[in-house]
Amino acid sequence: MRQRHDVLAAAPRLAVGGRLEEYLESPLRRIRDGRPNRLVHVGHRQLLRTGGFWGAKTGPNPTDRGKNGSKRRLMVDGNDTPLAVAHTEANCHDSEMAVALVDAAPPIKQPHSAPRKRPDEVLADRAYDAEAKIRKPLRQRGIGPIIARRNTEPGSGLGKFRYVVEACFEWLFHWRRLRLRYEKRPDIHDALLFIGCAMICWSRIMEFC
Repeated sequence: MRQRHDVLAAAPRLAVGGRLEEYLESPLRRIRDGRPNRLVHVGHRQLLRTGGFWGAKTGPNPTDRGKNGSKRRLMVDGNDTPLAVAHTEANCHDSEMAVALVDAAPPIKQPHSAPRKRPDEVLADRAYDAEAKIRKPLRQRGIGPIIARRNTEPGSGLGKFRYVVEACFEWLFHWRRLRLRYEKRPDIHDALLFIGCAMICWSRIMEFC
């Protein structure tokens, strides 16, 4: 019995139940193209077993009764164009990823000057109210943090500035695979996030064409 160039077993030596016996490995040490045969003992072929159904980069969601989940994070410009995207466990605090998203933003090409690597200001809601982890690192990078303080009256009005982030999330969640995470492997979900952001950027480019 062959599969392309690989010799699997002779027909008389196949097991009755359709499986290959362990002793079939011995007479088939090498095949014609010099590669070792595949009749070896294997373990679990799945990268993640059933015990880790939700896969890596998941954690108990504090807003959903502790169910395992992921959280997507976006950095956008004033026209709700995505600049950086990442996803972490649902229980990862916002302050842990804020500066990393700013550093992950690519240089933006300018018409008559060098590419911009840093924004002038960064706006965020009260979830990012952290002096040591967010405001101080942003000031060290020459970025002015405009972050609402906790336990203060809202002064920007409902959705006046934050709407650009929510609008980008709404565009991103048009794809069902991004609204709900179905993949156990985080690298696959990351790839889908990057593709979704690229599609949004492409739609922005087409507006000028």
